[in-house]
Amino acid sequence: MLSADALASIPSPSVSGIELGPLTIHFYALCILAGIVAAVVLTNHRLVQRGVPNWQVLDIAVLAVPMAIVGARIYHVLSHHADYFGPGRNPWNPFQPGSVWAIWEGGIAIFGALIGGGLGVWIMCRRMGLRFTALADAIAPGLILAQACGRFGNWFNQELFGMPTTLPWGLEIDPGNPAIPPGTPAGTLFHPTFLYEVVWNTLGCLVLLWLTRKAYFQWGRVFAVYLIWYGAGRVVWESIRLDPSLEFLGLRTNVWAALGAVALGTVILAVQARHREPEPSPFLPGREPEPAQAS
Repeated sequence: MLSADALASIPSPSVSGIELGPLTIHFYALCILAGIVAAVVLTNHRLVQRGVPNWQVLDIAVLAVPMAIVGARIYHVLSHHADYFGPGRNPWNPFQPGSVWAIWEGGIAIFGALIGGGLGVWIMCRRMGLRFTALADAIAPGLILAQACGRFGNWFNQELFGMPTTLPWGLEIDPGNPAIPPGTPAGTLFHPTFLYEVVWNTLGCLVLLWLTRKAYFQWGRVFAVYLIWYGAGRVVWESIRLDPSLEFLGLRTNVWAALGAVALGTVILAVQARHREPEPSPFLPGREPEPAQAS
Protein backbone atom coordinates (compact mmCIF):
# COMPACT_ATOMS: atom_id res chain seq x y z
CA MET A 1 0.00 0.00 0.00
CA LEU A 2 1.31 3.44 -0.93
CA SER A 3 2.12 5.82 1.90
CA ALA A 4 0.32 9.07 2.52
CA ASP A 5 2.07 12.42 2.25
CA ALA A 6 4.85 12.17 4.81
CA LEU A 7 4.42 15.85 5.68
CA ALA A 8 0.97 15.05 7.09
CA SER A 9 1.93 11.87 8.91
CA ILE A 10 2.50 11.35 12.64
CA PRO A 11 6.15 10.66 13.50
CA SER A 12 7.07 8.11 16.13
CA PRO A 13 9.50 9.04 18.92
CA SER A 14 13.09 8.00 18.30
CA VAL A 15 13.61 6.94 21.92
CA SER A 16 11.43 5.05 24.39
CA GLY A 17 13.33 5.71 27.60
CA ILE A 18 16.23 7.39 29.29
CA GLU A 19 19.33 5.86 30.86
CA LEU A 20 20.22 6.81 34.44
CA GLY A 21 23.38 4.88 35.18
CA PRO A 22 22.47 1.18 35.32
CA LEU A 23 18.74 1.99 35.29
CA THR A 24 16.48 2.54 32.31
CA ILE A 25 13.37 4.63 32.83
CA HIS A 26 10.84 3.68 30.19
CA PHE A 27 8.46 6.39 29.01
CA TYR A 28 5.72 3.75 28.90
CA ALA A 29 6.07 3.33 32.66
CA LEU A 30 5.92 7.10 33.15
CA CYS A 31 2.74 7.27 31.05
CA ILE A 32 1.14 4.57 33.18
CA LEU A 33 2.29 6.31 36.37
CA ALA A 34 0.83 9.61 35.15
CA GLY A 35 -2.45 7.82 34.46
CA ILE A 36 -2.53 6.31 37.94
CA VAL A 37 -1.88 9.69 39.56
CA ALA A 38 -4.60 11.34 37.45
CA ALA A 39 -7.07 8.59 38.31
CA VAL A 40 -6.33 8.76 42.05
CA VAL A 41 -6.63 12.58 42.18
CA LEU A 42 -9.89 12.64 40.22
CA THR A 43 -11.37 9.74 42.19
CA ASN A 44 -10.43 11.35 45.49
CA HIS A 45 -12.16 14.58 44.45
CA ARG A 46 -15.32 12.71 43.51
CA LEU A 47 -15.36 10.66 46.72
CA VAL A 48 -14.81 13.70 48.93
CA GLN A 49 -17.81 15.33 47.25
CA ARG A 50 -19.88 12.42 48.54
CA GLY A 51 -18.55 12.59 52.09
CA VAL A 52 -15.68 10.09 52.02
CA PRO A 53 -12.68 11.28 54.08
CA ASN A 54 -10.04 13.09 52.05
CA TRP A 55 -7.42 10.82 50.45
CA GLN A 56 -8.98 7.65 51.80
CA VAL A 57 -8.74 6.56 48.16
CA LEU A 58 -5.01 6.02 48.77
CA ASP A 59 -5.82 3.17 51.16
CA ILE A 60 -7.79 1.56 48.34
CA ALA A 61 -5.09 2.21 45.73
CA VAL A 62 -2.41 0.54 47.87
CA LEU A 63 -4.08 -2.81 47.21
CA ALA A 64 -6.01 -2.20 43.99
CA VAL A 65 -3.12 -0.85 41.88
CA PRO A 66 -0.71 -3.77 42.52
CA MET A 67 -3.53 -6.27 41.96
CA ALA A 68 -4.39 -4.49 38.72
CA ILE A 69 -0.80 -4.76 37.51
CA VAL A 70 -0.62 -8.45 38.44
CA GLY A 71 -3.95 -9.12 36.75
CA ALA A 72 -2.84 -7.22 33.65
CA ARG A 73 0.34 -9.28 33.39
CA ILE A 74 -1.40 -12.61 33.95
CA TYR A 75 -3.99 -11.81 31.29
CA HIS A 76 -1.28 -10.82 28.80
CA VAL A 77 0.78 -13.95 29.40
CA LEU A 78 -2.24 -16.22 29.06
CA SER A 79 -3.43 -14.52 25.88
CA HIS A 80 0.10 -14.61 24.40
CA HIS A 81 1.26 -17.90 25.89
CA ALA A 82 3.21 -18.89 22.76
CA ASP A 83 5.57 -15.97 23.44
CA TYR A 84 6.47 -17.39 26.86
CA PHE A 85 6.08 -21.17 26.76
CA GLY A 86 7.43 -23.83 24.43
CA PRO A 87 10.78 -24.87 22.95
CA GLY A 88 13.45 -22.21 23.25
CA ARG A 89 11.38 -20.06 25.57
CA ASN A 90 12.36 -18.84 29.03
CA PRO A 91 9.19 -18.56 31.10
CA TRP A 92 10.52 -18.69 34.65
CA ASN A 93 14.05 -17.24 34.90
CA PRO A 94 13.66 -13.50 35.64
CA PHE A 95 17.36 -12.90 34.93
CA GLN A 96 16.95 -13.87 31.28
CA PRO A 97 14.87 -12.04 28.65
CA GLY A 98 11.38 -13.27 27.87
CA SER A 99 10.24 -14.51 31.29
CA VAL A 100 6.69 -14.17 32.56
CA TRP A 101 8.06 -11.92 35.32
CA ALA A 102 9.70 -9.42 32.96
CA ILE A 103 6.97 -6.82 33.00
CA TRP A 104 9.66 -4.21 32.29
CA GLU A 105 9.90 -5.69 28.78
CA GLY A 106 6.25 -4.75 28.14
CA GLY A 107 3.11 -6.79 28.11
CA ILE A 108 0.14 -5.79 30.23
CA ALA A 109 -3.55 -5.94 29.35
CA ILE A 110 -6.29 -3.57 30.50
CA PHE A 111 -8.91 -6.30 30.80
CA GLY A 112 -6.69 -8.19 33.21
CA ALA A 113 -6.12 -4.94 35.09
CA LEU A 114 -9.88 -4.46 35.39
CA ILE A 115 -10.30 -7.94 36.85
CA GLY A 116 -7.37 -7.70 39.28
CA GLY A 117 -8.00 -4.09 40.23
CA GLY A 118 -11.74 -4.69 40.59
CA LEU A 119 -11.06 -7.51 43.02
CA GLY A 120 -8.73 -5.26 45.02
CA VAL A 121 -11.34 -2.50 45.13
CA TRP A 122 -14.01 -4.96 46.29
CA ILE A 123 -11.77 -6.24 49.10
CA MET A 124 -11.04 -2.72 50.31
CA CYS A 125 -14.71 -1.75 50.09
CA ARG A 126 -15.56 -4.59 52.45
CA ARG A 127 -12.81 -3.53 54.85
CA MET A 128 -13.68 0.16 54.79
CA GLY A 129 -17.46 -0.15 54.73
CA LEU A 130 -17.90 1.47 51.29
CA ARG A 131 -20.49 0.57 48.71
CA PHE A 132 -18.77 -1.09 45.77
CA THR A 133 -21.19 0.59 43.35
CA ALA A 134 -20.42 4.04 44.75
CA LEU A 135 -16.69 3.49 44.49
CA ALA A 136 -16.96 2.02 40.98
CA ASP A 137 -18.91 5.08 39.83
CA ALA A 138 -16.33 7.39 41.43
CA ILE A 139 -13.44 5.56 39.78
CA ALA A 140 -14.88 5.27 36.25
CA PRO A 141 -13.97 8.76 34.87
CA GLY A 142 -10.46 8.60 36.32
CA LEU A 143 -10.00 5.06 35.07
CA ILE A 144 -10.75 5.87 31.44
CA LEU A 145 -8.58 9.01 31.73
CA ALA A 146 -5.73 6.83 33.02
CA GLN A 147 -6.17 4.56 30.01
CA ALA A 148 -5.86 7.57 27.72
CA CYS A 149 -2.58 8.53 29.43
CA GLY A 150 -1.24 5.00 29.24
CA ARG A 151 -1.81 4.73 25.49
CA PHE A 152 0.92 7.30 24.86
CA GLY A 153 3.30 4.58 26.05
CA ASN A 154 2.43 2.53 22.96
CA TRP A 155 3.44 5.53 20.83
CA PHE A 156 6.85 5.73 22.49
CA ASN A 157 7.32 1.96 22.09
CA GLN A 158 6.10 1.94 18.46
CA GLU A 159 3.77 -0.95 19.24
CA LEU A 160 0.14 -2.03 18.90
CA PHE A 161 -0.36 0.10 15.78
CA GLY A 162 -2.99 -0.66 13.16
CA MET A 163 -3.11 -1.76 9.56
CA PRO A 164 -1.50 0.23 6.72
CA THR A 165 -3.35 3.38 5.78
CA THR A 166 -3.15 6.26 3.29
CA LEU A 167 -4.96 8.63 5.67
CA PRO A 168 -3.05 11.88 6.33
CA TRP A 169 -2.72 11.07 10.03
CA GLY A 170 -0.96 7.77 9.37
CA LEU A 171 1.71 6.77 11.87
CA GLU A 172 5.37 6.43 10.89
CA ILE A 173 7.01 3.25 12.19
CA ASP A 174 10.74 2.54 12.05
CA PRO A 175 11.75 -0.08 9.41
CA GLY A 176 12.46 -3.47 10.91
CA ASN A 177 9.70 -3.30 13.50
CA PRO A 178 8.69 -6.97 13.98
CA ALA A 179 4.98 -6.10 13.84
CA ILE A 180 5.24 -4.81 10.26
CA PRO A 181 3.92 -7.52 7.88
CA PRO A 182 6.59 -9.00 5.59
CA GLY A 183 6.61 -7.43 2.16
CA THR A 184 5.17 -4.11 3.30
CA PRO A 185 6.64 -1.32 1.12
CA ALA A 186 9.10 1.06 2.76
CA GLY A 187 7.48 4.27 3.94
CA THR A 188 4.09 2.71 4.58
CA LEU A 189 2.05 4.46 7.25
CA PHE A 190 -0.16 2.73 9.80
CA HIS A 191 -3.34 3.52 11.71
CA PRO A 192 -2.34 5.30 14.98
CA THR A 193 -4.54 3.16 17.20
CA PHE A 194 -2.94 4.72 20.27
CA LEU A 195 -4.28 8.12 19.18
CA TYR A 196 -7.73 6.73 18.42
CA GLU A 197 -7.94 5.38 21.96
CA VAL A 198 -6.57 8.58 23.49
CA VAL A 199 -9.28 10.64 21.79
CA TRP A 200 -12.04 8.10 22.48
CA ASN A 201 -11.12 7.65 26.12
CA THR A 202 -10.76 11.38 26.74
CA LEU A 203 -14.21 11.95 25.26
CA GLY A 204 -15.46 9.08 27.43
CA CYS A 205 -14.10 10.77 30.55
CA LEU A 206 -15.98 13.96 29.69
CA VAL A 207 -19.19 12.01 29.03
CA LEU A 208 -18.93 10.16 32.34
CA LEU A 209 -18.28 13.38 34.25
CA TRP A 210 -21.36 14.90 32.63
CA LEU A 211 -23.48 11.89 33.53
CA THR A 212 -22.42 12.07 37.18
CA ARG A 213 -24.23 15.42 37.44
CA LYS A 214 -27.50 13.48 37.17
CA ALA A 215 -28.74 11.66 40.27
CA TYR A 216 -29.94 8.73 38.17
CA PHE A 217 -26.39 7.73 37.36
CA GLN A 218 -25.57 6.11 40.67
CA TRP A 219 -25.75 2.49 41.83
CA GLY A 220 -22.96 1.50 39.44
CA ARG A 221 -24.57 3.01 36.36
CA VAL A 222 -21.65 5.34 35.57
CA PHE A 223 -19.30 2.37 35.69
CA ALA A 224 -21.70 0.47 33.43
CA VAL A 225 -21.55 3.27 30.87
CA TYR A 226 -17.76 3.19 31.15
CA LEU A 227 -17.76 -0.51 30.28
CA ILE A 228 -20.02 0.05 27.29
CA TRP A 229 -18.14 3.12 26.04
CA TYR A 230 -14.67 1.64 26.40
CA GLY A 231 -15.70 -1.79 25.15
CA ALA A 232 -17.39 -0.40 22.02
CA GLY A 233 -14.32 1.60 21.08
CA ARG A 234 -11.93 -1.23 21.84
CA VAL A 235 -13.80 -3.57 19.50
CA VAL A 236 -12.97 -1.19 16.64
CA TRP A 237 -9.34 -0.42 17.52
CA GLU A 238 -8.55 -4.04 18.36
CA SER A 239 -9.96 -5.22 15.03
CA ILE A 240 -7.44 -3.19 13.02
CA ARG A 241 -4.33 -3.90 15.09
CA LEU A 242 -1.47 -5.90 13.58
CA ASP A 243 0.12 -7.39 16.70
CA PRO A 244 -0.42 -11.16 17.05
CA SER A 245 -3.12 -12.42 19.38
CA LEU A 246 -5.02 -15.58 20.18
CA GLU A 247 -8.23 -15.88 18.21
CA PHE A 248 -11.48 -17.70 18.90
CA LEU A 249 -14.06 -18.12 16.16
CA GLY A 250 -12.15 -15.65 14.02
CA LEU A 251 -12.05 -12.86 16.62
CA ARG A 252 -9.09 -11.71 18.69
CA THR A 253 -9.18 -12.44 22.43
CA ASN A 254 -9.45 -8.76 23.29
CA VAL A 255 -12.37 -8.29 20.90
CA TRP A 256 -14.25 -10.96 22.84
CA ALA A 257 -13.24 -9.26 26.10
CA ALA A 258 -14.44 -5.90 24.79
CA LEU A 259 -17.76 -7.42 23.72
CA GLY A 260 -17.98 -8.94 27.18
CA ALA A 261 -17.46 -5.49 28.72
CA VAL A 262 -20.30 -4.08 26.63
CA ALA A 263 -22.54 -6.98 27.62
CA LEU A 264 -21.66 -6.63 31.32
CA GLY A 265 -22.32 -2.90 31.25
CA THR A 266 -25.69 -3.51 29.63
CA VAL A 267 -26.59 -6.11 32.26
CA ILE A 268 -25.61 -3.73 35.09
CA LEU A 269 -27.84 -1.01 33.67
CA ALA A 270 -30.73 -3.46 33.36
CA VAL A 271 -30.31 -4.91 36.87
CA GLN A 272 -29.81 -1.53 38.55
CA ALA A 273 -32.89 -0.07 36.87
CA ARG A 274 -34.76 -1.27 39.97
CA HIS A 275 -33.16 1.59 41.92
CA ARG A 276 -35.29 4.66 41.34
CA GLU A 277 -34.04 6.66 44.31
CA PRO A 278 -30.52 8.18 44.66
CA GLU A 279 -27.89 6.18 46.50
CA PRO A 280 -28.37 7.11 50.18
CA SER A 281 -24.67 7.12 51.02
CA PRO A 282 -21.35 5.87 49.68
CA PHE A 283 -21.06 3.87 52.91
CA LEU A 284 -22.69 0.59 53.78
CA PRO A 285 -25.44 0.84 56.42
CA GLY A 286 -23.90 1.26 59.87
CA ARG A 287 -20.40 1.92 58.49
CA GLU A 288 -20.58 5.70 58.16
CA PRO A 289 -17.52 7.51 59.57
CA GLU A 290 -17.69 9.59 62.72
CA PRO A 291 -18.39 13.28 62.00
CA ALA A 292 -14.89 14.27 63.11
CA GLN A 293 -13.40 11.97 60.45
CA ALA A 294 -15.24 13.49 57.56
CA SER A 295 -13.60 16.29 55.57
